[in-house]
Amino acid sequence: MENIRIQDDLYESVNGSWLKDAKIPADRPTAGGFSELDINVEKLLMNDFKEFNEGKKETSIKEMNDAILIYKKVLDVNKRNSDGIKPLLEILEFIDGIKDINDLNNKLKDLLLNSLPLPFECGVTADMRDAKLNSFIILGPSIILPDTTYYEKDNEAGKALLSIWQSMAENALKFTNLTEEEQKIYLKDTLEFDSLIAKKVKSQLEWADYVKNNNPMNLDDVSNYLKPLDFKKFLKSLYDKLPKEVIVYDLKAIKEFNFYFNENNFILYKHWAYVKTLIQASNFLSEEMYEISTTYKKALTGVEKNPVIEKQAYQLASRLFSEPIGVYYGRTYFGEEAKKDIISLVKKIIDMYKIRVKNNEFLENKTKEKAILKLSTIEIKMGYPDFINKVYEKINVKEEDSLLKSYLDINKILLLNNFDKLYKPVDRTEWQMPGHMVNACYNPSSNDITFPAAILQKPFYSIDQSISENLGGIGAVIGHEISHAFDNNGAQFDEFGNLCNWWSEKDYNNFLQLTQKMIEQFDGIEYHNGKVNGELVVSENIADNGGMAVTLAIMHTIKEADFEKYFKNWAKIWCMKAKEEYIALLLTNDVHSPAKLRANIPPRNFNEWYETFNVCEKDLMYIEKDKRIIIW
Repeated sequence: MENIRIQDDLYESVNGSWLKDAKIPADRPTAGGFSELDINVEKLLMNDFKEFNEGKKETSIKEMNDAILIYKKVLDVNKRNSDGIKPLLEILEFIDGIKDINDLNNKLKDLLLNSLPLPFECGVTADMRDAKLNSFIILGPSIILPDTTYYEKDNEAGKALLSIWQSMAENALKFTNLTEEEQKIYLKDTLEFDSLIAKKVKSQLEWADYVKNNNPMNLDDVSNYLKPLDFKKFLKSLYDKLPKEVIVYDLKAIKEFNFYFNENNFILYKHWAYVKTLIQASNFLSEEMYEISTTYKKALTGVEKNPVIEKQAYQLASRLFSEPIGVYYGRTYFGEEAKKDIISLVKKIIDMYKIRVKNNEFLENKTKEKAILKLSTIEIKMGYPDFINKVYEKINVKEEDSLLKSYLDINKILLLNNFDKLYKPVDRTEWQMPGHMVNACYNPSSNDITFPAAILQKPFYSIDQSISENLGGIGAVIGHEISHAFDNNGAQFDEFGNLCNWWSEKDYNNFLQLTQKMIEQFDGIEYHNGKVNGELVVSENIADNGGMAVTLAIMHTIKEADFEKYFKNWAKIWCMKAKEEYIALLLTNDVHSPAKLRANIPPRNFNEWYETFNVCEKDLMYIEKDKRIIIW
């Protein structure tokens, strides 16, 4: 791939040399871009945890002490190997001991708070209709394979993955007290129950239409659908006062609940819960059981081997104590100078977005005013939170407890914290992402953007990079997240985060037409052994398009603007090398387009691309003017 002309392939021209020589770490599915930064942050924090463990370093953040204890428990392989499956046996016996549906109804809360699989999933989150309030939500249970499409008869990848999962479960069941015949029955019933669920739950494409999660339903109606489960009894075990309604996130799964859960297949559910619990819990047991329990995940992502034990220890601590570790990372490694500079850039991008909305040609003035109001009220969360959520103060990891028990106890506290929010106002100060995560997001329910400290590094951002490079990197990503306020999902929420139609009918129809063009621009593009589903990835493509539009507009206001550096850094941030298995998974499940397409397709919609590199009809990175799309 040497000497690729930039006019033919921006991505390969900029990243080709790196892609040719880069090696994907054996314990990861990708390398480059976001992954490279994540690896560096992980190395940094792993070293800190090592020094904490050895007493060479201390932290003033008291919530970190329990994270360090979890880290130590993972490292204590002698105890874990000696205990084997013993820490789990009582839990498996509890599941096995559920006699019938009446008994199950009495134990639903225990199942929930011990992270054991229920026939449905539930939680508490901000109400789409009134973002100041919390609502109880319910959806169907999770399936084994990544998406419902994997269960289709002609899906060979699904058959292969299910076979690998089955083999993994067979090996894990050998550690239990079940007889060989019982093991076969439990596994057969698990797969049968999973196949029933897969016929009723949403696909990833359906989940991508976020607004369709909003299905308020009277509690009596939900309770009737969930029979023979006593849903009201379950809620009474959690609350003194029952909610009048429940938000059903997956209508089909709940309305047809009786299809996969009833008195006749109660035993299928029980065996399914047993086997799923066994595999999930094996992550916290002996080294041998851990290795077995990760077989399917490795096959799914193409990962060759599991992380070394020190990395496993850090990763679990990071998962359970994400906010305290993120605050520690932010306070220790993120400078105030960079924070001020990046906030200034965000405000500059929002101001330019307002100008672009004001000059927009498909919106009426009233709709423009509403859009500008929404931009004016976007809250900026940059770096890391100012304080740590008080829920972490309730955690008390005991040295004598097994790793599994400690994990379940922590999870119970976090679960209760979530369910306790139901009758409390939404806490808009909560962060969607921790400070050490290499990512960014927009939350439509609170109209805020979050940029963790970890992403604010080269090539995305550096005070040492030129403004052109920063605009092509973090600037375009900031513009991307702002654009989510006006993508096919975000556009349906107002400035307060409420689901609300603030558009005129004419304007919204114009927007939908542009959205359809964006779907068509990506739909069906062949990528490796699959094709892009334009509908699945449309929200992220709208955001990429908006992020590029607003930052290119800013480039025209900068005296020292260098459009070549802008586009080259844009291509650089999407640089990624991935395992084929992982690429196949992303094409089915991810709402983002493949990294190469994110680098190569958005620039083609803008005149600046053609002018900067003299791109013309004979070049592969050219598209006709009437097919170019700019929404925001």
